[in-house]
Formats: sequence, C-alpha cells, structure tokens
Amino acid sequence: MPSHSPLPSLPRFMTIALALFVLTALPRTTLADSTALTVYNNDFAVVKEMRTLLLSDKVATVKFTDVAKRIDPTSVHFKSLTDPTGTRVLEQNYEYDLVGADKLLSKYIDRELNVTTQDGRSYRGALLSFDRSQLVIQGVDGKLYMVQRQDNITDIKFEALPEGLLTKPTLVWKLATKKPGEHKTQVAYQTSGLSWHADYNVVLNEDDTEMDMTGWVTINNQSGASYKDAKIKLIAGDVRKVQPIPSPTPQSVRIKELAFAEVADAGFEQQSFFEYHLYTLGRPSTVNENQVKQIELLTAARVPVTKRYVFEPNGRYWHRKYGDKNLYKVNVFIELTNDEKSNLGMPLPKGKVRVYKQAPPAPGAPGIAGRFVKDLEFVGEDKIDHTPRDEQVKLYIGDAFDLVGEKKILKHRNERRWRQQVIQITLRNHKEDAANIVVREHLGQGNWTISDQSHPFKKDDAKTVEFVVPVAARGASVLTYTVDYRW
Repeated sequence: MPSHSPLPSLPRFMTIALALFVLTALPRTTLADSTALTVYNNDFAVVKEMRTLLLSDKVATVKFTDVAKRIDPTSVHFKSLTDPTGTRVLEQNYEYDLVGADKLLSKYIDRELNVTTQDGRSYRGALLSFDRSQLVIQGVDGKLYMVQRQDNITDIKFEALPEGLLTKPTLVWKLATKKPGEHKTQVAYQTSGLSWHADYNVVLNEDDTEMDMTGWVTINNQSGASYKDAKIKLIAGDVRKVQPIPSPTPQSVRIKELAFAEVADAGFEQQSFFEYHLYTLGRPSTVNENQVKQIELLTAARVPVTKRYVFEPNGRYWHRKYGDKNLYKVNVFIELTNDEKSNLGMPLPKGKVRVYKQAPPAPGAPGIAGRFVKDLEFVGEDKIDHTPRDEQVKLYIGDAFDLVGEKKILKHRNERRWRQQVIQITLRNHKEDAANIVVREHLGQGNWTISDQSHPFKKDDAKTVEFVVPVAARGASVLTYTVDYRW
C-alpha cells in the first residue's frame, strides 16, 4: 500500500458519521464519581478515581475510558470496594489505537465506502489504496476511480466503525467477581505530563528592610486528560521514582497565624509526609487538558530582610586581557530567615522568586488626590530549592550599578613549600548613601594564614574568608591583607 500521512482534519460528514458510529459501537462508561490528583515536581502524577462499574456476569469485560493518554499501564491498581476479596482483574489491556482519518481509511482497505466530492459527484465502491493526494476506489460498476483528496473531498461515509478503533485511550479489563452487578471501585495509576512548581512574588519596602510575599502554585497538565472537580494534592521533595511511593497516614501540621490561605477550607494546608511535604487544596478544582493552572499557595506580610552587597572576584584576574582593568561587579543579595519570628516558618517548595519594588514618581508626575503614584517595578529574580523552616534564604537578584570593586596583587613571593601574596581591593561607592560591602575571598591550596589585614575577617570555611568593608557615600575604601601559604 502506498505511504500516507494524516489529514489536517476529518471532512464534515465523516466527522458526523463517526460520532454516530462511536456512540453505537462502544458501551457507555460510567464517569468518575470522584477524582483525586497528587502531582509531583518531576513530571508525573498519581490519579485516583472512584467509579461505579456494572459487572454483568461472574467474568465480565469492562472498558475504563477517560484515562490519561500518557498513563503508565503497569502502574494501574484496581480494587472493588463492593466485593474486595471476591473481585479481581484477570487481564488488563491498554488500548490506544485511536480513530484518525488515515487510521480509519487503512482499516477500510478492500471494504466499501461512499465518497462525495466538491462537484457533487459520488463514488461508491471498495477502497483499494490511498495516500496523501488521492484515494483509489473500485466502483460498484467495476471501474477504477482515482479521487483527489485535498480541497476536493467533502464527505466520506463509512458503514461502521472498524473493530479495535477507539476515540480515547481505554483500559480494558477482564474481571472475575462472585457478585455480579454494580460495584463501587477504586482505581489508581501514574501518568507523566503533569507537573507543578512554585512561583513567589516579593515586594520590597522603601528602605529594603521588609518585604511582602505571595506564593503561587503553577500546575501544567500535558497528560492527555482532564480532571474535573478533583481533590488536588502536591508533593514537594525529590522523590526517587523507581521506588514505590509510600502512603503512610500523614500527621497534619497547621501553620500558626500565617495560613496558606485566609479561608482554611479554600487554600492549601501543609503536612509532613514521609520525607517530603504534602500540600492539600481545601476545595475541589478542575484541571483541564493542555492547561496551565495557578492557585495561591501562601501570603506573608512584613517579612524582615537584609540587603547585602557582596564583592566576590573568584580569581578572575588570572585571565585579564591587555587594556582591561581589574574591575568586577558587586552582587546584590536579599537575605531572609524562614522562621515564625519573620512571619514565615513553613516549608517553601522550590521555585522562582521575582522581586519588585515601588519606584519613586518622576518629577512632575500626576498623582491621585494630591499624592504621587508609585509604580511597581521589577528589580531581579532568583530560584530557591526546597527550603525547610528555620533555614536562611539568600536571593541573588542582580549587580549594583554604582558600586565598583577592583582587585590587585601588589606583591607575590614564591619559595619551596611557601608562597606569599599581598592583596589590595579597592571599593568605590558612587551612591548618595554609605554602603557596607562584604568582600568574599577564595584562597588557594595549602595551609594559609592572613596577616597585616586592614579590616577584620571571619573564616567561612577552609578556603573562604569574608571581610566587611564600610564605604562612605561618594567615597572609596581600600582593603589590604597578606596571605601566607605553606605545605
């Protein structure tokens, strides 16, 4: 048979005819009585449904439709709540040979159909072959007809839907039961194509000492199914998917004062769950196919923060080119503590944090009721990992325009098993306000000692030290120190 490719869409009459055939060819499937959706960070979810199924005999075949197209069939778990000990699955098939224009035509080779074209002609006969351009039909009169497809065929009429074709992915079970009749059943399976992440919006106050935070959950559904009025749960944590997902009964831990929403039964409630954190939405919500859905996760007001300037050249001076200066950026960080004292104190799922601040009005800008209007402007963003309560969060949001750092090696001596360097770092502040700049230095190999330092330092780890250098407004400060290495 010649090669063929799918049509962009079915002809109008073909679509109507198919709809009628599908309704008569497939048994009606009971929709879910209830749906629960547990979504994980790493592109998969667990779908749990309660459905009432009719088992007509002690051995019955049941078609379970409306499952996700990206289902993992090996993960399906079935249980009859009506007769849990006497009902079991003998066989399971996942059918995904779905109806399509070319799929249907391929099933109709050597079978009779009726084709109508733009000029009103009708061709009735057996389909011998087809490709993207044409159909080859042997008419009932014995003649061969080559019928052009594109922009020519208006209707194709099929006598029946070929066996085995479905309009949606379907689980087909052969079930054995001791109690034929209606069964309340519970079905669970895993599917890929569903994921979630957190996004946080932060607004700094005027002097950068406090912030307001709003957290949002973003659910992306590309699983190939919709979930109507589902009970939604989110798992935050790094789950190793090759292991079975444990399901102990979690102990609820309510957040004091700061809730995940103002109305307890409407927003998210956080719970400890195994080695992860579980966020349960207090109301049902519909997640449609090919939809990105956002739900508020948390709000927090007047969270204390510290703005910190950090100069960290990281040894880049070794690769300096002729004509370049030893000038490096001064990074800007916003730091906070995730504790109750700071009006937080909850597990924060990983996600992007966008930071905004109200800009001062331009001179002569119009106001409202005699007051100037301040616009909210974006000032930077960073990502956080899953952050437990009582941990510190450091957000790198950009580089300072008016702060400049310059690093030089003034002296360098090197002997056997000993090396000495004299370092000079000049910090210049072109702002109208004074600034404290943290100079973070990464030292070389060997046992080191620092002497003749112009400013005190603290040892951060075996190879890192930090100096805090005050720099006056429109001024400059010079940090010098000598470091000796021995090995």
